[in-house]
Amino acid sequence: METGRYIILLGTNLGNRLEALKTAEKLISEDIGSVEISSQVYETAAWGNTDQSAFLNKVISGNTVLAPDEVVSRALSIEEQMGRVRKEKWEPRKIDIDLLFFEDQVISTPDLTIPHPRLHLRRFTLAPLSDIFPDFSHPVLGKTISQLLAEVNDPLPVNLFSENQ
Repeated sequence: METGRYIILLGTNLGNRLEALKTAEKLISEDIGSVEISSQVYETAAWGNTDQSAFLNKVISGNTVLAPDEVVSRALSIEEQMGRVRKEKWEPRKIDIDLLFFEDQVISTPDLTIPHPRLHLRRFTLAPLSDIFPDFSHPVLGKTISQLLAEVNDPLPVNLFSENQ
């Protein structure tokens, strides 16, 4: 069975944020595919709706036998399983699971856009992504993750998070 490499961003700003990241990573490894590499955890002020608690974010990557649309479907199922209820855009959330890349595929359908269409605009995505894939070339923009991070015009600070905080 053929496998593909997924790259996923995890984010949370409700409850025990560190535990939510760990739970999501465990559920992804069980339901989507092995988690083989993971970035450091970063803390970021909320993006979009800024009147809420700071987020913890990390990027994970591994291999799956699933197609990209099935990865997204299962990610949404994991979000629901962890208690996420979608009411409005940019709301506080227990967990957010975004498929950033699937191999170097470019997919544009009404239900799925890969690479994630806004990842190059968000420092909170690029910083952890740069931890593990600094030289990965964005298949649409033709720039490495390190280049995109150096050029991003997102003013929100993104700081390494220590479990002792």
